[in-house]
Amino acid sequence: MSQDTTASPLTVVLVHGAFADSSSWAGVIARLQAAGVPVIAAANPLRGISFDSAYVASVIDQVPGPVLVVGHSYGGAVISNAATGKRNVVGLVYVAAFAPDEGETLNDVTASSRDSVLGTALVPHQYPSGNGTGTEFSIDPAKAREAFAADLADAQAAVIGVIQRPVADLAFGEPNGVPAWKTLPSWAVVATNDRAAGTDVVRAHAQRAGATITEIDGSHVIMISQPDAVTDVIQAAMAKVG
Repeated sequence: MSQDTTASPLTVVLVHGAFADSSSWAGVIARLQAAGVPVIAAANPLRGISFDSAYVASVIDQVPGPVLVVGHSYGGAVISNAATGKRNVVGLVYVAAFAPDEGETLNDVTASSRDSVLGTALVPHQYPSGNGTGTEFSIDPAKAREAFAADLADAQAAVIGVIQRPVADLAFGEPNGVPAWKTLPSWAVVATNDRAAGTDVVRAHAQRAGATITEIDGSHVIMISQPDAVTDVIQAAMAKVG
């Protein structure tokens, strides 16, 4: 969709990751709204790279003006695909996020991590799909704090373990397309104690994308534990592209 991006303010589109929903951005949303920033929290379907990217791309297409797209975790892979070729997207922000290259699968990417323990915490489930039965994964609630939310209180991590949304195996098994970070400026928040995506993988992806990197001492859900720091990075990116 071709749009005139000169007459409308910059909108921040937030895309959550696997095992999560848009409420994971609540602290960041509150801070952006307090600063008068238009913000949309897209509901990532978590059904696979191609499906999820097409959905987020449709959200971007309906924003009447320039867009800064922000992705957390698996949401980084989604925005890398969804923003490709979008004339109104002016930049990308990766928050403890994957930034895969064309042809890569997240299964292959995560297998190379020395920091991630997420694979040992996943539980498979079956669900009905259009083609029969599909497989999706959730985090063992007893391991949610260790593998996902190490810097949150036990009670908060326990709630996350219960309200999580499972992610389809296609999210990690489907090859990624041409990434938008090859043509757009990008920023990255690297959590130094990320045991889900893996600090080593997140850092390597950010470096490969040529992102402006901010390292923060925190866990994979850094936008929940330290929303001020994450919001600062988003606003710094807005200042550059705006």
